[in-house]
Amino acid sequence: MSEYMKLEIVTPEKAVVSEDVQIVMAPGNLGEFGALKGHTPFMAALKIGSLKYRNKQGELLCAFVSGGFVEVLPEKVTVLAESAELSCDIDPERARAALERAQKRMAGDETDIDFERARAAFQRATYRLMLIQ
Repeated sequence: MSEYMKLEIVTPEKAVVSEDVQIVMAPGNLGEFGALKGHTPFMAALKIGSLKYRNKQGELLCAFVSGGFVEVLPEKVTVLAESAELSCDIDPERARAALERAQKRMAGDETDIDFERARAAFQRATYRLMLIQ
């Protein structure tokens, strides 16, 4: 019997991860949680943050997720994310530029600014940069 479970992270555009892992730690809306093989089934909403997992070789890997849902089953964890990317795939210059745009938007004098949207953009850029630091 294998000690691993399958992790799948998918977005509307692509499959980001599909591999056997030892553990998954995810940013749930009600707090971060972890799942090992044999975990009790549940579903949860995800918030913006970093999803960490340990692969078969024991390496701790990270992926940025921007909202979505996760389904945990005893043999499999499926993440349906609005957007996701592995830390190794994050372009630092693009992430810095996104952070600067979000900061300018939030600091601006515009009265018609959608503050929640600007705050979400700021959070996404901040988490993406934290993963590559």
